[in-house]
Amino acid sequence: MIATLLQLAGLFGLLSLLAFGGGSGVLPDMQRAAVDVHHWLTGQEFLDLFAISRAAPGPGTLIVVLIGQKAAGLAGAAVAFVAMFTPSSLLVYAAARIWHGAARAPWRALVERALAPVAVGLTLASGLALIRGAEHGWAAYCVTAAATFAFAFTNVHPLVLLAGGAAVLLAAGALGT
Repeated sequence: MIATLLQLAGLFGLLSLLAFGGGSGVLPDMQRAAVDVHHWLTGQEFLDLFAISRAAPGPGTLIVVLIGQKAAGLAGAAVAFVAMFTPSSLLVYAAARIWHGAARAPWRALVERALAPVAVGLTLASGLALIRGAEHGWAAYCVTAAATFAFAFTNVHPLVLLAGGAAVLLAAGALGT
């Protein structure tokens, strides 16, 4: 149990510092570690926890609490939470103090322009990692494409997309497709 708690702290402490553009940027690494390296979850369990964390109020990176709980119970959930949010919070606090002090510095605009495409790329990579681990059937691919399009180009609420996707996949499962 202690070894698992240390693994959780190490993993999420590191991912916390790498989470440019939000937690979505580190989802592929999180999935790889939780599923392939440590075997705390199966690929499907990771996707299920991801869906739950997105449907629940609060930051999407609360998936770490669910992974920690699955790996080591309540202590694992607490360790994962503290490890994921403390290092990045301290780093952001320090960076914000520097950032506000350099409001007129020419390098500030360059950094802002450089970080935007990195954040977008990390988010796209997260989506691809989740698709690879998803249920592989025509209905699942159609739901993925439709949800992506709807979320990108409309103002539909994510819970509507989750409910619609679940209904389509339940119907497809009932029809045996």
